[in-house]
Amino acid sequence: MILWRHAEAADGTPDHDRELTAKGAKQAEKVAAFLHRHLPEHSRILVSPATRAQQTAAALTSRFTLAPSIAPGASAQAVLQAAHWPDAGGTVLVVGHQPTLGEVAAQLLGCNDYSLNIKKGALWWFSRREREGSVQVALRLVIAPDFL
Repeated sequence: MILWRHAEAADGTPDHDRELTAKGAKQAEKVAAFLHRHLPEHSRILVSPATRAQQTAAALTSRFTLAPSIAPGASAQAVLQAAHWPDAGGTVLVVGHQPTLGEVAAQLLGCNDYSLNIKKGALWWFSRREREGSVQVALRLVIAPDFL
């Protein structure tokens, strides 16, 4: 599972309609270029219906699934259910929002009482495996657009 927080967006209301800033568009392009090199070919891509999340994902591809259950204010559990984690086969990329993605990351790392801060435009890449009858989660990569 890959968590991708939407890139920088302009302030304003309604929240759902906020668009990426010029800086945000560049952030999304940098991360999309990285993902083009590393994302497995048949990955599922789930995107919040918020404009800024769709614009972030569109820097990578137009082939994504809008997932209303991961809109701003969604619960970490809603994201995990939408992604079918940990039972899904293959890679799923989730383009969403703080604090939800930080809560998902904390749960995956076993820190259920915390929320982690995922920077705008950043990726957190997790993998899973089964060993001795239990699911193990590993954090493979954390990268922010300013490092690309």
